[in-house]
Amino acid sequence: MALKRKSKHFEWQRKHLLGLADLSAEEITYILDTAQGFEQISTRSVKKAPALRGKVICNLFFEDSTRTRNSFTLAANRLSADVIEFTQKNSSVSKGETLLDTAKNLEAMGIDIVVIRHNAGGAPKFISRNINACVVNAGDGFCEHPTQALLDVYTIRQMKGTLKGLKIAIVGDIAHSRVARSCMWAMSKLGAEVILVGPPTLMPAEVKQLPVTVSYSLDEVIEKVDVINMLRIQFERLGGNPFPSVREYSHYFGLTVERMQRAKPDILVMHPGPINRGLEIESEVADGKNSVILRQVKNGLAVRMAVLFLVNQAAAQKV
Repeated sequence: MALKRKSKHFEWQRKHLLGLADLSAEEITYILDTAQGFEQISTRSVKKAPALRGKVICNLFFEDSTRTRNSFTLAANRLSADVIEFTQKNSSVSKGETLLDTAKNLEAMGIDIVVIRHNAGGAPKFISRNINACVVNAGDGFCEHPTQALLDVYTIRQMKGTLKGLKIAIVGDIAHSRVARSCMWAMSKLGAEVILVGPPTLMPAEVKQLPVTVSYSLDEVIEKVDVINMLRIQFERLGGNPFPSVREYSHYFGLTVERMQRAKPDILVMHPGPINRGLEIESEVADGKNSVILRQVKNGLAVRMAVLFLVNQAAAQKV
């Protein structure tokens, strides 16, 4: 496994990955370079590496998930780790057990890494302060989803060579999107100009304090950007009526074939999934030549392998 692009003078020291706001550009790049070294494993006849042999990883998911959970499970399996799958419905949490007690009981069983998704912002940080196992944030409340952002920037770097100087639009439900927050930090730290696009009702209150520019018109930016990341409208999180109708939202902020005709020929079209086809993005665009949506899914495996490997490596160094 070749990791030649990594800096000889940098050593990864974090046993947790809780978010990207606190990571430096060098740390983010180190993860991406490590992920590049893991890409080849998926092309082998035997898709295994012994990096985490004997380690136990728990997917502690308090929210429904398909892509993220399965990606972490497969990443752990590729690194030869044992995996415990936790679901709230089939656990003692349904009987009133606290998050901390659940985590401590799992740790007592010999868990080495906890991958946690929770609807409460700050849950991964809380757990990391109270157990000895490594903690990886797989999405917390409206805060962050670091591995999604990492696979996004990995995909952009893979396709464009660098993020430096690129204009990247993140479009849609910014206020409720942990993906947008993590992407914003990763992309801006790697040198991209990030533009948040959406209706005023779906912009976060603190947007003026963030390292981004804001536009309330997709038509205003579609011709300028190199990458466009379309976010899912999170109907399960919306309160009230943030826009008059689904049809109106799609009219003003949907990525249509017509809008794509005005975009740069080599624009990258991204989406974290799941896609509401015909709302955020038309099927012809989602499945078109500029779309890298399935490449994002593929790259998520290498990125999550890298994250699991690095946090475990840091924990071993601190013993």
